[in-house]
Amino acid sequence: MSAPRDCAACGLCEGRQNVVCPDGDPLSPVAFVGEAPGQKEDETGRPFQGRSGKVLDALLEEEGVSRSSIYITNTVKCRPPGNRVPTKEEMAACLPYLEEELQGRRLIVALGRTAARDLLRREVKLSEEVNKVTKVTVRGREIDMVLTYHPAASFYNTRAKDALRETIRIARTYLEGRGSASSTGT
Repeated sequence: MSAPRDCAACGLCEGRQNVVCPDGDPLSPVAFVGEAPGQKEDETGRPFQGRSGKVLDALLEEEGVSRSSIYITNTVKCRPPGNRVPTKEEMAACLPYLEEELQGRRLIVALGRTAARDLLRREVKLSEEVNKVTKVTVRGREIDMVLTYHPAASFYNTRAKDALRETIRIARTYLEGRGSASSTGT
């Protein structure tokens, strides 16, 4: 279930061009979740299409993971004005769609602090939690989750880029059927 193209559940509908629908393999065991669409995503209706998407695509390719083998979405489906952080109310409006999208996954990759906070429903300190497998409960079911830096953080920060590269390696083990909290060493 994706947010309907005519969704009006929150005020973000007033300024959007498109509801940004998920991309990739709808049956993938791995879901990458960002915070919210940016300008390119709003224009195309697809997640991670701008500069951050290019970084993510390049790192996926470097690590031998095709974008089409993972599921990519955002916590909110419409672009917040000025690319601001989504409000709790906006996140709550999209939460039923996000929870439906995450059903059946074995691993959720939270791309950035805001996505991690929204999924875990608590504040996070990425520098202390990056690439540690944790659990998140989605509709009564525990799913492994890894927190990592948003691809935009890697524009000027090589540590963030290296951490994101390691995240993709972890995700690859789940795609290959080998991933679990015990097998990733965390």
